[in-house]
Amino acid sequence: MVLKFHAGLEMAMAGNENGRITGNWKKCVHIVGEKLKRLPSLAWQTMCKVGHEDPRRVIHALKVGLSLTFVSLLYLVEPLFKGIGKNAIWAVMTVVVVLEFTAGATLCKGLNRGLGTLLAGLLALLIECIAKSSGHVFKAISIGTAVFLTGSAATYMRFFPYIKMNYDYGAVIFLLTFNLITVSSYRVDNVLTIVHDRLVTIVVGCGICLVMSLLIFPNWSGEDLHNSTVFKLEGLANSIEACVNEYFYGEMEASEDIKSSEDPIYKGYKAVLDSKSTDETLALHASWEPRHSRYCHRFPCKQYVNVGAVLRQFGYTVVALHGCLRTEIQTPRSVRALFKDPCIRLAAEVSKVLIELANSIRNRRHCSPEILSDHLHEALQDLNTAIKSQPRLFLGSNNNRATNMFAIAAAQAGQKMQKHSNGVSLSSVKTDSSALLEWKTKRVSAEQSKDAERKSLRPQLSKIAITSLEFSEALPFAAFASLLVETVAKLDFVIDEVEELGRLACFKEFKPDDEVVVTSEKPRVDVTQNHLPSHGVD
Repeated sequence: MVLKFHAGLEMAMAGNENGRITGNWKKCVHIVGEKLKRLPSLAWQTMCKVGHEDPRRVIHALKVGLSLTFVSLLYLVEPLFKGIGKNAIWAVMTVVVVLEFTAGATLCKGLNRGLGTLLAGLLALLIECIAKSSGHVFKAISIGTAVFLTGSAATYMRFFPYIKMNYDYGAVIFLLTFNLITVSSYRVDNVLTIVHDRLVTIVVGCGICLVMSLLIFPNWSGEDLHNSTVFKLEGLANSIEACVNEYFYGEMEASEDIKSSEDPIYKGYKAVLDSKSTDETLALHASWEPRHSRYCHRFPCKQYVNVGAVLRQFGYTVVALHGCLRTEIQTPRSVRALFKDPCIRLAAEVSKVLIELANSIRNRRHCSPEILSDHLHEALQDLNTAIKSQPRLFLGSNNNRATNMFAIAAAQAGQKMQKHSNGVSLSSVKTDSSALLEWKTKRVSAEQSKDAERKSLRPQLSKIAITSLEFSEALPFAAFASLLVETVAKLDFVIDEVEELGRLACFKEFKPDDEVVVTSEKPRVDVTQNHLPSHGVD
């Protein structure tokens, strides 16, 4: 009976376990099924969101599809296939690799690919002519030596800064094509045919890419760099104003868990801090683009990079200003209220200057001569006056300062007295007993005087502690105000670089009756890497 009872219990437990596993499995299947049902709608929402952020992405995708269709005809149409042969597939690979989002990026990669292929083909023909006149063994040795020397030299040249910045992709294509043709020439009799077919397919592929990029809805890297500079100036202006408004009107808690991606202040300066690599890439691609503007002015891509560098330095101050909102020690609202109006006015004037700079770049005109108006200097003076009107918060009163000096002087005098008494003891201990008695008497009197001095200094030290407590409450605001003034000081550098940009880009002169176009639309700034996946080099 006992055995039957245990056997029944085990069967019941096994049944419960199997039932629990089955229930969990059904639950997992249900969750996966629900996710699969939502997958089409999520995919459609993502596609719509990406296209809505920048409609040029849709156009670029259609351009790539159309280019691949055209270049595939070389392989699909019988007459074209007979003319080029199986090497027609290289044209398809060229379109996939070369056709980028902007015209500058396409020109850079297309010309690099064509130049690298041409130089590699010519060098491979030269090596073939030298090795052809020799025997079979010497030909293999000469090919191996040429591959080693050329590969080493080309790879070492890729470390040169100028070549790495402008022709790195061309150097890679040169190495690939040279090794392909040179090594193949050992088994193939007619190397000229290989060079010809390879060059023709590259030219056809690059030609289709250049036509699509330059003539059909072109996207210019220079325009993206121009718009990104405007967007960064506006973002900094919004961040400064929002930061000051939150400091005086918002609730600031150091323990508050706020995601950075949702913070409007962070969004304003994030694009500035992350813009170094983007600006350099856009400037490099813009340097390859032809002069496509109405007046055919030279595009000062390096100056745009300089403006971006100055804006990053300005942005670091805004980051520190934003950090004052999340510090553990905060100035009481009663103290902040004393300086609210001048700080808000100063931040508004700084934002006004940045917006004016953004509008001048957007409209391609020089800055207004009154960009640093008297209102900014008046706001600075008002803040300075407000701080001076509360000396006890920052410097302490005259009585407290005198007390501090007295306490320090008294402490120093006590230290000197102790050292002096120690010096007397060392000189007197080696004399007679009367000197020893005199030394003990002086030491006792010195200790009594120190106790009396300590008791007298205790109230003074309490006053110093109170003064330092008041100063610690005002210290966070002092840091905030100094950073706000620092933004005004760095405005001069930003204005100088923007004015230099206007001079190099030949912006039109400012006229008082010019209409300032202010748009709230976010400029669309895209880099090639954000749109196309990275491809291998073929």
